[in-house]
Parts: sequence; C-alpha cells; structure tokens
Amino acid sequence: MANQDVPPQETEAAPRPEDVEIVIVTMVFDALPDDMAAAERLLGVLSKYVVVSRQERGCRNIDFCNSVTTPSRLVLIEKWESEEAQRAHFDGHHMVEMAKACEGLLTEKPQIDLLEGISAHDLV
Repeated sequence: MANQDVPPQETEAAPRPEDVEIVIVTMVFDALPDDMAAAERLLGVLSKYVVVSRQERGCRNIDFCNSVTTPSRLVLIEKWESEEAQRAHFDGHHMVEMAKACEGLLTEKPQIDLLEGISAHDLV
C-alpha cells in the first residue's frame, strides 16, 4: 500500500514538440569498390564511432545504415539536441579519430550535409 503522507515529487515540464529544434547531420561514406577488406575495416571504424558518439552530451541518436541500392555505401544520420552540441562533437576527438581511420578506405571524402527537420505543423 502506498504511503499517502509522501508528497508527489515535482518534475520539470517536458519541452513541447514545437519548442524542440533537432540538428540533423547526414554523412555518406563510399567504400573502395571491390575491396572487401577496406569495406570491413570501414564498417568497424564507423561502428566504433557510432557507439562512442551516441554517449556524447547532446546526442539524441545516430542511425547507422547500409545502402540497398549501393552496397558499398554506408550512411550515418545523426540527431543532436542543439547546434552547440553538434559543433562540439564535430570539433571533438571522436570525429577526428574517425576521419583519420577512414583514410585509404573511401573513394572520396564523405558527403556531409546539415539538415533542418520539417514538422507536419510547418506544412499547414
């Protein structure tokens, strides 16, 4: 039986969906074609990057995807709670370590794009 003498705990109000601005970053990595060893190393490098980056302050999530239409393409979709968190991450050691580890594994530099989410409320 619950103790009725204990006052309810105060909780901080959750932000309303219209007040949340998520920063979205996509990164597209094309592994060297016909080089399975490079593709496997790239998979390992990006897997480690995702695991450590997900634990950084301000990271909402990082999705790690493999292209169905271009099998040698790996895509990261990062979601950050603020521009400051995203910038701090990009300037941080995990990003630098990942970039160095990708050297010699890619056909070209990763394609990086900064996106702005469109809410269904914005479409009305």
